[in-house]
Amino acid sequence: MPRRLEGRTAVITGGSSGIGRAIALAFAAAGADVAITCRASIERAHAVADQARAAGVRAAVLQADLSRTSTCEQLVRDAHAALGRIDIWVNNAGADVLTTEAASWSWERKLDLLLAVDLKGSMACSYAAAEKMRTQGDGGGIINMSWDHVTYGMAGENPELFSAVKGGVLAFSKSLARSRAPHIRVNVLAPGWIETSFGETVDRDFYAQIQRETPLGRWGRPEDVAAAAVYLAAPESAFITGQVVNINGGVI
Repeated sequence: MPRRLEGRTAVITGGSSGIGRAIALAFAAAGADVAITCRASIERAHAVADQARAAGVRAAVLQADLSRTSTCEQLVRDAHAALGRIDIWVNNAGADVLTTEAASWSWERKLDLLLAVDLKGSMACSYAAAEKMRTQGDGGGIINMSWDHVTYGMAGENPELFSAVKGGVLAFSKSLARSRAPHIRVNVLAPGWIETSFGETVDRDFYAQIQRETPLGRWGRPEDVAAAAVYLAAPESAFITGQVVNINGGVI
């Protein structure tokens, strides 16, 4: 792979597994020094950092609870100290209310967690990272994570919660892109059905149904999302801001 991000630095929240891990490794392969953040999976985060270093880049591991604004702001300061600058910030971290004990929680308790981590956490990190980028004088890029179903809906309690929260991320990002232009670009990735831990454990009949209903005939892979993230971080996308990229195999 051409080292399209040579000499740049990138922070990927929730980078210890799944889509975040794939983005961190793709950025490293493209030449970027990376900081990988996690809340609890510190050993997995260090394993990702080791893989990133094998690509010949620097890699740091930072631990933070993104449900609190103060820790988001401290995370940005720590990332800047570790890397020396911040060129790209990827708000990938999200609360898991599908495959953990949170799956049995009430809808209100799930929503509180999703709002705190996915929406408020993305906002707090975006604000603090954008300020660091502004003081660097040469701008930077922020990539936020939404969900493709936000724009066309899906029945069910969990989809309703995700639509509300990830829709907020999408709307916030479009406004932030205008506020921080022209020096900082803000774009959104909206993955569809991606084979992370949820896709690996989901009912096999449902898994097959998604394959049938997806024009490209398969579930997405974390690497599919990572490839789009590299593009949005690279010089080739220098005239793109405030946009949403669906990575969903053509589902509409």
